[in-house]
Amino acid sequence: MIDKLQFISNQTRDTSHLESIKLALDAGCRWIQLRMKNELPETVLKTAFEAKILTDNYQAKLVINDFPAVAKQVGAYGLHLGLNDMPIPDARKIVGNEMIIGGTANTLEDILNRINEGADYVGLGPFRFTATKQNLSPIVGLEGYRFLLSTLKELGYSIPVIAIGGINTEDIAPILQTGIHGVAMSGSIIGASNRKELVQKINEILC
Repeated sequence: MIDKLQFISNQTRDTSHLESIKLALDAGCRWIQLRMKNELPETVLKTAFEAKILTDNYQAKLVINDFPAVAKQVGAYGLHLGLNDMPIPDARKIVGNEMIIGGTANTLEDILNRINEGADYVGLGPFRFTATKQNLSPIVGLEGYRFLLSTLKELGYSIPVIAIGGINTEDIAPILQTGIHGVAMSGSIIGASNRKELVQKINEILC
């Protein structure tokens, strides 16, 4: 089951990854991706164990970005791999066949590669500029989603596609009209004045 609302952890000057996860869980998010780029595996592992305790307490799903061995060690629900991370077939050998694996895509070629590699879902973006990611790929935008999703359909492919990158609440309805399965969000949830109300509203739009 690929949730329609996915929260991606984000560390800022004021908030740690774990604190951002706790805020998201309190707000009602139930798919949590721990995304700690450029960190040592042992640092990620320590945080991942704590994140797993948190997500278990909320009956939420924990997905680990980029570290298959960590995902396996903590018993995560899933693993997410970026374009420059390990290929999905190699990661599958580490985590086994039961774990959900998602992969990032920016172009049609990326999406088809992810499907051929055996991805369970694709994170497609960025929708617009986002400060939470370094080395940003070219912006996809609404027209890009429309083109890519209709092309996939024409080619006879079907895979849950999650829109990602700088998405705000008002973007969700038009994004869904392109055939997108769901959205991944971070800063707009953490920065909301009433997070619980916002997540409730997002889930209503996604239903």
